[in-house]
Amino acid sequence: MEFKRVVVTGLGALTPIGNSVPEYWEALINGVSGAAPIKSFDTSKFKTKFACEVKGFDADAFLGRKDARKLDPFVQYALYSTEEAVKDAGLDFSTLDTSRIGVIWGSGIGGLKTFLDEITNFAKGDGTPHINPFFIPKMIADIAPGHISIKYGLRGPNFTTVSACASSNNALIDAFNYIRMGKANMFVTGGSEAIINEAGIGGFNAMHALSTRNDDPATASRPFDLDRDGFVAGEGAGTLILEELEHAKARGAKIYAEMVGGGMSADAYHMTAPHPDGLGAAIVMREALRDAGLKPEDIDYVNVHGTSTPIGDPQEIKAIENVFGDHAYKLNISATKSMTGHLLGAAGAVEAIATIMAMNHGIIPPTINHFTDDPAFDPRINFTFNTAQKREVRVAQSNGFGFGGHNASVIFKKLED
Repeated sequence: MEFKRVVVTGLGALTPIGNSVPEYWEALINGVSGAAPIKSFDTSKFKTKFACEVKGFDADAFLGRKDARKLDPFVQYALYSTEEAVKDAGLDFSTLDTSRIGVIWGSGIGGLKTFLDEITNFAKGDGTPHINPFFIPKMIADIAPGHISIKYGLRGPNFTTVSACASSNNALIDAFNYIRMGKANMFVTGGSEAIINEAGIGGFNAMHALSTRNDDPATASRPFDLDRDGFVAGEGAGTLILEELEHAKARGAKIYAEMVGGGMSADAYHMTAPHPDGLGAAIVMREALRDAGLKPEDIDYVNVHGTSTPIGDPQEIKAIENVFGDHAYKLNISATKSMTGHLLGAAGAVEAIATIMAMNHGIIPPTINHFTDDPAFDPRINFTFNTAQKREVRVAQSNGFGFGGHNASVIFKKLED
């Protein structure tokens, strides 16, 4: 069968460094860190006392107090970034066949705050199950696309992908495949996460996954630095409007980029640790290239998963050197988690947006907080340390890897007739 072409026509973001795509992009290219002491709960007894929280977001003002109370923060974030993307794409759904427009959303955990609050309230009681009737519909991970579809009347395919930190990359790939196979004209897709609470921070602390650099939060996320000591938790959402090319042209849509490929793989190695040789990461990047019909040397920029963990960062670089060979030293590589922290299930979406903006502006956002070279990495690799670099980006790749060994990689390209 002949595949249809898929383009990106709208973007929306709510991040720790900006509450819109323009704000997010400006912060990225200026190397702004979103990490600061946590304000949402008392961290005095926690190992990690900082995170990359969303700032200045008022759910009551956006949704109204009554409706906001019915939604977990991860859904609030999803609706917020989607509203920006829908406006950015110039969409008037009343003029479109909404049975051909779907929503595929990624979240690694879903309504963790709702779950924490309800169980805490139950534990404080006498054992009588006085459970909030909104408990289950607020908590379940699939509720975000449900609310998006309800708000806009979208009756196409609707579901959530859950693959830990690869979740929203998987959502993008699913939406891409549905469109190119002719099963839909358009998707609202992306991901959201809201885990900066006692359960999220405490849980990741117990795994020794988080940085504990409490004396200097702003520089705690240090991908590829010798002294990296764990990831920094982030929260927020990213939305992309994916659309069939001819459908986009027919309505005169602005086109940011063409999505040309997506790859998926599994490490089949360990519950939380990546394969020591980067095997799964190499497979997924090769699969994305194969799917896009591209050669390694066609890629100009890779937005890496790069979480700032001692064991995760080296494995991704091993995979890049394996896949790209000598071309690995001609790429620009950057880890935007150095600024946003790790948004888990939303990471793939917000990093896809960063990748697309790099392509549109000819600027590679930096990997900030680099102080000491790690001798494990070849000095020929251009990590875009500390300062953004100008470069024409014709084709770019973005990686996402998750606990359980889930890997997903997406490729975007400047639109060519």
